[in-house]
Amino acid sequence: MNLQVLIKGAGGLVADIVGVLIIAAMLVFFWGLVKFIARVGGDEKAVEEGKNFMVWGLISLFVMISVWGLVKFIGKELNIGQGSSIPLRR
Repeated sequence: MNLQVLIKGAGGLVADIVGVLIIAAMLVFFWGLVKFIARVGGDEKAVEEGKNFMVWGLISLFVMISVWGLVKFIGKELNIGQGSSIPLRR
């Protein structure tokens, strides 16, 4: 097993994990939205908890998508496409 195969495998694993994390952040946001709308019998604590879930879900989505965009931008500027290797200068 060479290093390129290992790096490609790790890259694929990281891409899968990021996808799962984005879905989890969306679920957290929607769970907070449901708690906020339902108000669970007018319970103010549940409403505040719903707001907190929504805020943290939005913050996590923003951070993950921003980092993803930054990585794509840097890759484009350095001319590194997905699945390509970094050209080594000799």
